[in-house]
Amino acid sequence: MRRLEQYFVNKAIDEEKLLKFGFMIKDGAYCYEKKICDGAFKVIIYLSENLQYSKVIDVLDNEEYVLADISDAGGDFVGRIKDEYEKILMDMVDSCTDPDVFKTKQAKEVIHYVKEKYGDELEFLWKKFPDNAIWRNKNNQKWYGILMKVSKRKLGMESDEISEIIDVRVHQESIAGLIDDQKIFAGYHMNKKHWITILLDGSIEIEKILAFVDDSYRLSCK
Repeated sequence: MRRLEQYFVNKAIDEEKLLKFGFMIKDGAYCYEKKICDGAFKVIIYLSENLQYSKVIDVLDNEEYVLADISDAGGDFVGRIKDEYEKILMDMVDSCTDPDVFKTKQAKEVIHYVKEKYGDELEFLWKKFPDNAIWRNKNNQKWYGILMKVSKRKLGMESDEISEIIDVRVHQESIAGLIDDQKIFAGYHMNKKHWITILLDGSIEIEKILAFVDDSYRLSCK
């Protein structure tokens, strides 16, 4: 049996997507079965609030095929089973989950606001930087927002605390009056003549942050 918690790190399971994928609800849990290796084996996935696991069953004797979950078990036959097994698990994760990287209340509020108002989803563009994501204007592909997790020290503060931040476009002539190096900073990893960085820690009210997002979107239209 394989515990699946590691497959859902920074991901949120979408129950509607589970049903579309083929999961059935049994006793309050989501259960999925699929045959592999020409029907000789089947993969079972079980997802509940407190437990997520998968296993491979030998159809002939209805017993668990434990070699599928032993990392150093090798050979062509076992390798084929492992490959098909892993593909099902990865397809399930790709098809049935959404990114859930950003945890602060304000980050979640901004994500919801952008989706509702502009119909835009976060794009995670960099495998090496899974904590960075962008929004782009679908009409011209220009970015108008970036969410990131960074150390406060990288913003010039005396702390190694990891914080969630948003980068937005602003009018160039406004930047000097906005930056206080406590809540608002020169654009992190962006052109500092056109972008600012805002901490999403509650130090600035959410209405003001959303207004910055709206201004950034309008600027991206030009």
